[in-house]
Amino acid sequence: MAGVPGLRRGLSILRLLAASDEPLTATTLAARLDLPRSSTYHLLTELEAAGVVAHLPDRGRWAVGIGAFEIGTGYLRHHPVDEVAGPSLRRLARRVGHDVHLGVLDGRELLYLLRERPPHPQTLVTAVGVRLPAHLTASGRAVLAGLAPAQRRAVLAGGGPLTRRTERGPTSQRALTAVLAADARRGWSTEDGEVSRGYASVAHPIRDAGGQAVAAISVTFPHQCEPACGDTFAPLAGVVGRTAGEITRHLGGASAGRR
Repeated sequence: MAGVPGLRRGLSILRLLAASDEPLTATTLAARLDLPRSSTYHLLTELEAAGVVAHLPDRGRWAVGIGAFEIGTGYLRHHPVDEVAGPSLRRLARRVGHDVHLGVLDGRELLYLLRERPPHPQTLVTAVGVRLPAHLTASGRAVLAGLAPAQRRAVLAGGGPLTRRTERGPTSQRALTAVLAADARRGWSTEDGEVSRGYASVAHPIRDAGGQAVAAISVTFPHQCEPACGDTFAPLAGVVGRTAGEITRHLGGASAGRR
């Protein structure tokens, strides 16, 4: 039982970093949690080795690590998400007449956990279990835009250049940051021909009790335009948003308005 206090302190550090809008110094962490500085440094070193926090040496600060986010998304993999979200997704698919997905981040990829199809589907699109680059998908962007800045940096850090599947989509972190900032202000995300030419998607985040995005639901449909015109999808986004809010409430999360 001797290790339990250390575990509790480590979790307190992790929670404080996750709740902060920016990385924190070890001194700040120690002061806010009333911990000895020596213990704080030791705990941070152990947490870094486990991959759940990251040290930013150029700034002398600590941030949430990618391992922490991967643990968090595990909730939806183990939770009976089909029982909770399935009925809402099926109703949405019937209403809009297009394929509907629920996805979570898995590192820098978007992993599709659920798919519902309308009675007369127009196309066959992404299957359950498929992973795609999160920065290209509407669902991936919806989750990334709904993360706290520290979590977003942890997910995107150190991944190298951004890939493309078509001639559309951001190719730099700066361009992606601008897209995510616009999505965060708008409250929903879209991609237009960036995953597959001739198709577009609209997505809304699903949030946890703290208001952070943990998943997203998306609708994919045939669409072609030159140039990309995703800003015309607001009516559909409203329908998707109501379903996302419904699933968020069923999972005990916070709606965007409560953030």
